[in-house]
Amino acid sequence: MIIFADQIIPSIMKYGIIGTGAIGGYYGAKLAYSGKDVHFLLHRDYDIVREKGLKVLSCDGVFSITSIHAYKDVKEMPLCDVVLVGLKSVNNCLLAHLLPPLLKEDSLVILIQNGIGLEADLQIMFPNLSIAAGLAFICSSKTEPGIIRHECYGSINIGNYSCKDSAKLQAVIDDFTHAGVKAALVEYREARWKKAVWNMPFNGMTVALNTTTDQLLSNPETERLIHDQMLEVIHAAQHLGVENIHEQFADKMIQMTRQMVPYSPSMKLDFDFRRPMEIDYLYTKPIKEAQKAGFSMSKLEMLESELRFIQRRYLSIKD
Repeated sequence: MIIFADQIIPSIMKYGIIGTGAIGGYYGAKLAYSGKDVHFLLHRDYDIVREKGLKVLSCDGVFSITSIHAYKDVKEMPLCDVVLVGLKSVNNCLLAHLLPPLLKEDSLVILIQNGIGLEADLQIMFPNLSIAAGLAFICSSKTEPGIIRHECYGSINIGNYSCKDSAKLQAVIDDFTHAGVKAALVEYREARWKKAVWNMPFNGMTVALNTTTDQLLSNPETERLIHDQMLEVIHAAQHLGVENIHEQFADKMIQMTRQMVPYSPSMKLDFDFRRPMEIDYLYTKPIKEAQKAGFSMSKLEMLESELRFIQRRYLSIKD
């Protein structure tokens, strides 16, 4: 904050978006549409977005960002106060060269990604970096160049991993709130594992059975299996000492999913388009963490094996 006598003028933070897809693109667009200084890194649809802008077909109202700061090369982007990473975690190896051109001494990087262990691995890559987790509760997709479809929900929680600047974290929350996005600061480990309660069953099961969330809950057998898998995640978190996560949370997540539109999670879309799936952070790492604590997620271990079998088949055919 810059203070002049009795007047307080908020500083304007510069945002960088790495991974302008269904998630990073949506939140970046919301910030940009509200007047924030946002800079987008694009790949496949760079030319289209430069020409026509970024359009969001939202359940809350359609909007477009026409005067957009779009870049094809991260080296052309400015230094940023906050970097929102919306990449698929299978591409996190790219962060070693994507992040440095954007970073100042006090930059904050927020990983809006699914899984367990993401922040720890990034911290190894950048030991002095301020990092937070972005937990998105949203149904959105990007299946056309320059167009994001936002179907329902849209809030985001921020869990602090290694940022010592609490004022900056609050400033991010304030910017999201001003942009019309419900946002809150939450405890990091609790937030990551609560997100996993939904992600681990629904992402993998929609792939394994080639279906959508509503179909899984309309069948008593698969609903029971989803519930059992959720309990495995909750019990794993409890064994790891995560607080405020109880069995009733599984019922809450199932009820929330019933209220959603029929949905294909991000892993199902990766499967549909024959892209690598985020198996490592969504399954392998949390399963190993639980095993270290003496707990076996047997049903989810089986699901992980099925996903690796499915992925190996279609990637080998693609190659």
